[in-house]
Amino acid sequence: MRFLIGLAAVAVASAAFAAEYKLTGENTKIEWTGTKKDGKHTGGFSKVSGSIDTEKKTLDVTIECDSITCSDEPSGKLVEHLKGKDFFDVKTNPKATFKATKVEKDGDKVKVTGDFTLCGKTKAITFPATLGEKDGTLTLTAEFKINRTDYGMTYGAGKLDDAVALTGSLTATK
Repeated sequence: MRFLIGLAAVAVASAAFAAEYKLTGENTKIEWTGTKKDGKHTGGFSKVSGSIDTEKKTLDVTIECDSITCSDEPSGKLVEHLKGKDFFDVKTNPKATFKATKVEKDGDKVKVTGDFTLCGKTKAITFPATLGEKDGTLTLTAEFKINRTDYGMTYGAGKLDDAVALTGSLTATK
């Protein structure tokens, strides 16, 4: 899910953006959709930090896993379950991180590769993203899926889909 964090890495792809942009929960939106046989749940993460330095070509993103939200389950029971050992185990793994290792131009988009750490497990992921810059404002968007079982989330096998859709967007100013 922190995968979305990786979307910020697309800024690294363009030498035209020679600036450092700070990522915050206010300018970076990371959302997830988990599906199951009888429907789906959606949510996001409210605490995100990191930076993109387009001159140095670096991207670092950190998500506070305890800031997970669920937009379609108002009781809070699902959020508490997601924070527990069956999913994020936020007491043991309070943060997820993404660090870009490579960004390549891919037509009118960019392909971002980096190390995504979730639940104490690090995997290399690659995803497409769109990058834009106008008047000192950087915009990034990405949509892709990760396999939750790659990160040890095996609860609900056969009832919950292993693929979790992630979307991310960033609008940051210099």
